[in-house]
Amino acid sequence: MIVICLPLAFAALASARPRMSRAPAAQRFETRCGWFSNPTPANASLHDRDGQWIIGSQGGHQAEGDWPSFKPGQWVKTNGHYGHGCACLRMRADRETGRVVEIESACARPLAACRRDRSLRKWGFR
Repeated sequence: MIVICLPLAFAALASARPRMSRAPAAQRFETRCGWFSNPTPANASLHDRDGQWIIGSQGGHQAEGDWPSFKPGQWVKTNGHYGHGCACLRMRADRETGRVVEIESACARPLAACRRDRSLRKWGFR
């Protein structure tokens, strides 16, 4: 699983610098890493250093693509089997609305990766 995540992690580092592109922000795929939260059915978001990205809202918006799969040691249960974990998503988002439009790929990461990231502490996940 770690081998699969490494390309996403390297892509996240490479995409840290702004790039000039003619494509609208919602049309470019980018890798974002942070806390993946699924507190209740069909509600999910990714909280990274830049903000909260809405993946799905129950009865409303749902991004295309698959969510990350977490092993038991990578998931913190907070509401039955719902909760949060650390993940990287290769995604396309609408920056104006904060909604994820499409997930190209997703990879669970060790919880320690997000716990060590100082920029993610503001979200209060553990």
